[in-house]
Amino acid sequence: MPADRLHSEQVFHDAQAADRAARFADLSALRFRDADYLDHEPWIRPAFDLLGDVAGRRVLDYGCGHGMAAVVLARHGAGVTGIDLSAGYVAEAQRRAAANEVEVDFRQADAERLPFPDRSFDAIWGCAILHHLDLERAGAELRRALRPGGVAVFCEPWGENPLVQFARRFLPYPGKHRTPDERPLRAADLTPLRDHFPNLVVRGFQFFGMIRRVVRREGRADGRLDRWDAALLRRWPRVENWCRYVVIRMIRA
Repeated sequence: MPADRLHSEQVFHDAQAADRAARFADLSALRFRDADYLDHEPWIRPAFDLLGDVAGRRVLDYGCGHGMAAVVLARHGAGVTGIDLSAGYVAEAQRRAAANEVEVDFRQADAERLPFPDRSFDAIWGCAILHHLDLERAGAELRRALRPGGVAVFCEPWGENPLVQFARRFLPYPGKHRTPDERPLRAADLTPLRDHFPNLVVRGFQFFGMIRRVVRREGRADGRLDRWDAALLRRWPRVENWCRYVVIRMIRA
């Protein structure tokens, strides 16, 4: 990652982590159930399932952020390493692992220059990380770090729906924070990843459900939107290209 972009991303996420720090001053505030993470968005649990049984396997949480995914992976028996560019988020992730009584090796690192030997990991997990990166560099590093047969799974914002792009650009909604250089992935952006992982598969999530980003709905309304999405995408899978988020799976040959 170019030095100016690296610095910009680091400053943004360190500031974000600092804003969160007061909420988690007490370790008890960092404790959570697996379901709190796996079910907070409709694509997380299905994406986790694509990793398979992680017990006894070495897993990299690539862009670990707050560390919730790393904790869930460790609870499932994985030997987990988490990396993030932000020292602030690494510190939060370390405290979250301690609060939930699991062992995770967290390190501050650039995702485009991984500090690990070749073939270090059986699986790699990432959430909202690839769209920050140069995918040629990232793809090469992901392939290098994975063992043959290893799987990498990513959840990423998707940019093929012009209405979603309009909303992201112009409409106010909770959690609308982004760095100057990031933008949702599009189909053409995946070409460098396919060069390293020809078996790459993309699955879309949240078509009707994206409404809740602008008009916040709770409980039964949320469940109804998710059910409509499931029925729609099962019947017309091509609609996945117009969804808000995608899950990307890649297997190292």
